[in-house]
Amino acid sequence: MTRILLLEDLPEIRAWMKALVLQAFPGAQIAEAARVHDARALIGAQKFDLALIDLGLPDGSGVEVVGMLREVQAEAQSVVVTIHDDDEHLFPALQAGAFGYILKEQPREQIAEQLQRISQGEPPLSPSIARRVIQYFATHAKDDYPTSNPVPGVTLTERESEVLLRVAKGFTLPEIGVQLNLSRHTIADYVKQIYRKLNVSSRAEAALEAQRLGLFRRQ
Repeated sequence: MTRILLLEDLPEIRAWMKALVLQAFPGAQIAEAARVHDARALIGAQKFDLALIDLGLPDGSGVEVVGMLREVQAEAQSVVVTIHDDDEHLFPALQAGAFGYILKEQPREQIAEQLQRISQGEPPLSPSIARRVIQYFATHAKDDYPTSNPVPGVTLTERESEVLLRVAKGFTLPEIGVQLNLSRHTIADYVKQIYRKLNVSSRAEAALEAQRLGLFRRQ
């Protein structure tokens, strides 16, 4: 992660986030923006590996920037960094293409660690956000996606199902490795394979597919 967009309107918060980014990715080139308009201009002018995006901005919502980045720079990853932990902010951001969702209230070191794990392909989700995603899908997915109808043409191995269930529950890759007595890198390979099979790109989508496949009921 060498080219990073930082979208935050409050100067003191932006400085705090910049320090976190440099802690997680030393030497990264950081482009700063305080408004949706400025962020759009930067995205149109240069390529980014990662964008850290606040939601409440003076001229709009950061969700607009998440959506734009997904459209014009699909290889870039958007991570929301916000104080909002409610469904009204979380799910529109995920639907727009956010790769992760981090709450600013977390300890500094925890946020830096979550950012570092992006390089290993692990979506950064605050623990309370991961639980909210699981709860949402457990409540709503049954009617929209009947668990009696698995994803057409997709067959997961027993090990892949074990990994998917734990990803859906919000466990980190190292935690899953300990639970299954496998290395973190092995778990990362399983996650990539699972995401490819299910055609998903986020932990939220993985949680939905775990629900569809009935993995929560098999425990």
